[in-house]
Amino acid sequence: MNEDLQSEVVRRWHGGQSRRGIARDLGISRHAVAKAIAEHQQQRAGGATGLPSPRKRRASRVDPFEEKLREYLARYPDMTAVRLLEELRRLGYTGGYTMLRQRVKQLRTQCRRPPIERFETGPGVQAQMDWAVYTLDFTQEGRRKVNLFSYVLGYSRRQYLHFAVSQDLETTIREHVRAFEHLGGVAATCLYDNMKTVVSRYEEGEPVYNPRFLAFATHYGFRPVACRPRRPQTKGKVERRFLYAQTSLLNGREFRSLEHLNEVTAWWLAEVADVHVHRQTKRRPVDLHAEEQPHLIPLPERPYEVAEVVYRVVDGEGFISYAQNRYSVPWHYIGQVLPVRISEDALTIYGPRLEPLVRHERFGPTERHQQRRLAEHLPPRDLEQRRETLRERFAQLGPLAVRFLEGLLKTQRCGWDQAQKVLALLGSYRRDDLLAALERAVRYGAFSAKSIERILAVQARPKTALDRLAEEEPSHLKDLLADDPTPPRSTTDYQHLLGEDSEHHEPSEEDEPGEDDDGQPCGRPA
Repeated sequence: MNEDLQSEVVRRWHGGQSRRGIARDLGISRHAVAKAIAEHQQQRAGGATGLPSPRKRRASRVDPFEEKLREYLARYPDMTAVRLLEELRRLGYTGGYTMLRQRVKQLRTQCRRPPIERFETGPGVQAQMDWAVYTLDFTQEGRRKVNLFSYVLGYSRRQYLHFAVSQDLETTIREHVRAFEHLGGVAATCLYDNMKTVVSRYEEGEPVYNPRFLAFATHYGFRPVACRPRRPQTKGKVERRFLYAQTSLLNGREFRSLEHLNEVTAWWLAEVADVHVHRQTKRRPVDLHAEEQPHLIPLPERPYEVAEVVYRVVDGEGFISYAQNRYSVPWHYIGQVLPVRISEDALTIYGPRLEPLVRHERFGPTERHQQRRLAEHLPPRDLEQRRETLRERFAQLGPLAVRFLEGLLKTQRCGWDQAQKVLALLGSYRRDDLLAALERAVRYGAFSAKSIERILAVQARPKTALDRLAEEEPSHLKDLLADDPTPPRSTTDYQHLLGEDSEHHEPSEEDEPGEDDDGQPCGRPA
């Protein structure tokens, strides 16, 4: 009912016309007439609120159990209406599920977000770091996902941004190092969410930090702080900067490649983000950073070593594989497991005694199934030198391997090539398994690389990564420690440490060398 009609109803009612007559003349119901007159009387009584009068709630079968519902919801805020129905049934509730669910919805404590109090820190006290994922259409590389690394200083709001291929530990640490260099120092603390590269797990509600990331943080002298789960507003400064980057940096621009995107990002940081007036501080981040920079932790003399070290098997063609690409190794290392140091732009391969063999430039992040091969890594043109190297490798395996090589050269036309393939099997199978296969081949006169492969496929199991490390690592240590062995000392060399009584110490039976179970002297070095 509009105001004009309501006024006409009140005017007629004050004129003495009955409610029935008013309803008949105006073409409305008597209920509408009574409601209009009641609202008019309420306004004259001084109770006008400008809002319709609340309806009276009808009695419900849930009413007697409302206090019990409050108790349950206070103790168990996430208790479902189905579970509450089960409990109230035991107490005599006879109503239905729908009315109970509606009442629970009214009573349940709403998880309303408390007002966020902005937390400000002093110069150099705190920074915040996080990753964000975007799917972009590059004009040259096509559609792909990229990861945006962001590090923001809490006081000045100056930040460092860089797009990367992944969010692994090595990339995270590398981008931290770049951020520190870009900002000229390190904040005393840094806030993180619960990413696995920083927080390994939680125990009794407390975060257990990744040991490798802690080693990195110790190198630079800052303290990582993990935020409470599902509380992104704790590090709202870095979260808010993602929206700013999305609307200002990415919006309305095209990028040819990931490299071009990072070039534009570096320009945008210097020309836009650093010099705009921040809405909260009312100053430019670059100006506040000039005040904050003296309070940052100075950078160490040498940056943290970020490179990853892995072990790889040299295949039969003289390559090791990494990230679906292949890199060559000198051919006489075929079949061996070699350590490989992976940096951002290079791949360095080391020999069994940890001597550097070769350094390859890494393929780009989008390149797959490529290979780099140096000419000097190919087998020598001097066949005698090549064959002599193969003879030495078989001689290292023992007389049985030498017998197999002799039989292979006598019976096979391309015996030397097959001998090289047999040595390459050491990268996939244990040494003892290969020797057992060679023994069986010699016994039955099966002198070929194919025969060895068939025997191993039936009676041996390929090595796992742990098996390879177990075989290779001890040999490295043995070789490194064999140059300067330290013999054990006699106990008499330590008698002077026992005091004055040691000068008159008489040797007892325990001091005399005894004999072991075989009757050999023991207890003193020979």
